[in-house]
Amino acid sequence: MREAAFVKQNKDKWLTFENVLSNKTSITPEALSSLYIEITDHLSYAKTFYPNSNTEVYLNGLASSAHQKIYKTKKESKNRIITFFTQEFPLMFTQHHRELLVAFLVFALFVAIGAFSAANEGDFVRGFLGDGYVNMTLDNIEKGDPMGVYKEQGEFNMFLGITLNNIKVALMAFGYGILLGIGSLFIMMQNGIMLGSFQYFFYQEGLLWESARTIWIHGTIEISVIIIAGCAGLVLGNSMLFPGTYTRLESFKRGAVNGLKILMSTIPFFILAGFLEGFVTRHTEMPDWLAIFIISSSLALILFYYVYYPIKLNKQKQQEKLANNQTNKNQQ
Repeated sequence: MREAAFVKQNKDKWLTFENVLSNKTSITPEALSSLYIEITDHLSYAKTFYPNSNTEVYLNGLASSAHQKIYKTKKESKNRIITFFTQEFPLMFTQHHRELLVAFLVFALFVAIGAFSAANEGDFVRGFLGDGYVNMTLDNIEKGDPMGVYKEQGEFNMFLGITLNNIKVALMAFGYGILLGIGSLFIMMQNGIMLGSFQYFFYQEGLLWESARTIWIHGTIEISVIIIAGCAGLVLGNSMLFPGTYTRLESFKRGAVNGLKILMSTIPFFILAGFLEGFVTRHTEMPDWLAIFIISSSLALILFYYVYYPIKLNKQKQQEKLANNQTNKNQQ
């Protein structure tokens, strides 16, 4: 890229950064830190392709001023956790809705494959879910309690065991993203096939609605956040495959941090899913309307927090930024 084109492409961002450093524009220390990383990336690029140029000198001065300001002013908020869940994470996650969509579509595809395989191969369900589970479920069906598996353990023990297991699966879905995202897609495939064959098994037994109204009480959140953890793994993998204007190492660092933030956001939801499975799902005698209400509320919560709210918050921040820029222009 020619130096003039590089300057033209980024000058507005640099001017915004100058205004922040001169206190003409106010942003959070965390946002300032993010801008600083981007400026230092531009500086590295200028040093490589435009050595000893005016652009390099300018960016070096800008980066030096930013470094001093960041480490003088950056303080951890007393409400850091609240800020993370209400501001920092949702704003960041708008960048990764594409990875979320990919993880969801892959998962949905393999749910369909799992159901199709179970319908066309007699031993597929046993091979995938295991003879022990299938035989136990058939025994429960004969006893008139097909969902009895959710009543075998005490509430708290089931809650704790399920929550820890779900977090383990989420860690795998994220960690396997190091394999260029392929590992995360494998986890989506594995869990998708399991779900598809599992639901088809109950369909064969004439218990599709009975199983769905029970399982999805906790499964709505549980499955959703496993997909979101897969999204985190894809973010990690994409950071290595598509570094953009960053060095591959810097892109990987950013991908790892963003992936971890996505993973951290799922922890409260896994706890909620574990609570529902341990304490609520076992009550198979509950009326249909209550089960439907819990399932619908769970789905609405996931869609609100991971889709609607990040988009709305991002638009709000963009409007505030435009308003501040307009105010600054008027003052100048």
